Amino acid sequence: MKKIEDILLLGNPLLYEVSEPVLESDINLIPVWKADLHNVMEEVRAKYHFGRGIAAPQLGILKRVICINTGEPMLIINPELHDLSDEMMELWDDCMCLPNLLVKVKRHRSLTLSYLNESWERCEWHVTDDLAELVQHEYDHLNGVLCTMRAIDNKSYKWKP
Repeated sequence: MKKIEDILLLGNPLLYEVSEPVLESDINLIPVWKADLHNVMEEVRAKYHFGRGIAAPQLGILKRVICINTGEPMLIINPELHDLSDEMMELWDDCMCLPNLLVKVKRHRSLTLSYLNESWERCEWHVTDDLAELVQHEYDHLNGVLCTMRAIDNKSYKWKP
């Protein structure tokens, strides 16, 4: 079982790798990944008081898997983003890979997410505002992109109180 100490921190070269798609032959690993991602997210919530999502690459699992928990854990496999809104929003983003740093970024206000669920069924989810931001943040991790790389400018960083 992965633990909070297994989170890769800013600067770890694996965080900048593009993750591989999950294959149907990986299906037996999905419950293990879900348990690991959920466990680590709960540990982060207890220690740092934030965390609604985590991507597999943050734990060194270079597969296209995201776990989001805004009430109940939800596994998102091989996600694709569509219909990104032209309207953008600015916000202070946080990340488990840099737990005491906030980064000001711009994100699309809404989008549609296509993905496979744990039962390997194709799903679509239209998200707006804070959920759209969360999905974009976690999706970026699958492509080796950190919020530090999306900073609005060189003054878009601050320490959390």
